[in-house]
Amino acid sequence: MIASVRGVVAAIATDSAVIEVGGVGLQVQCAPATLAGLRAGAEARLSTSMVVREDSLTLYGFADDDEKHLFELLQTASGVGPRLAQAVLAVHQPEVVRRAVSSGDIATLTRVPGIGKKGAERLVLELRDRIGAVSTGPDGVAGSLSGGWQEQVRQGVVALGWSAQQADQAVAAVAESIDGEVPAVPVLLRQAIRLLGRTR
Repeated sequence: MIASVRGVVAAIATDSAVIEVGGVGLQVQCAPATLAGLRAGAEARLSTSMVVREDSLTLYGFADDDEKHLFELLQTASGVGPRLAQAVLAVHQPEVVRRAVSSGDIATLTRVPGIGKKGAERLVLELRDRIGAVSTGPDGVAGSLSGGWQEQVRQGVVALGWSAQQADQAVAAVAESIDGEVPAVPVLLRQAIRLLGRTR
């Protein structure tokens, strides 16, 4: 199994990236926040999980091992496949997912497209005892960033199919909502996507 890939980013699409490893281009399915951290032509490392089906081999990529492990754990719940597990991580950070499952926060879990009330309750029932400890340390707290986050979020939004004007509006709305320390780019990108999702 392929546990991680490191190489030059050859291409970035709306839901995947191609990483060149030893002259071979590997297509890796990624969430928007992961894609936002990649740059075409630059070297990148992604933790990966390979999903084997009768007619396909699919690599899913993640910014770190924590996301990958949670992705794999989510799939052990009834009715959760790789696409839905990836959708969970596209909407919420790992610590938010752990906290929601541990505390039985159904409302947070149902914000994920494809998860209804019954599905959320099943996730809580089946994973609560296996989800792991909820971090209250630095890993669970957003870090500070310089003002360069606006352009990164804008590029991520445009790469996902929205217009430059919509991206600018979303970035402006996100900037207005920040009070104090600036969260990490993936958090800001998720917020922009949520805002734009309401206008579609």
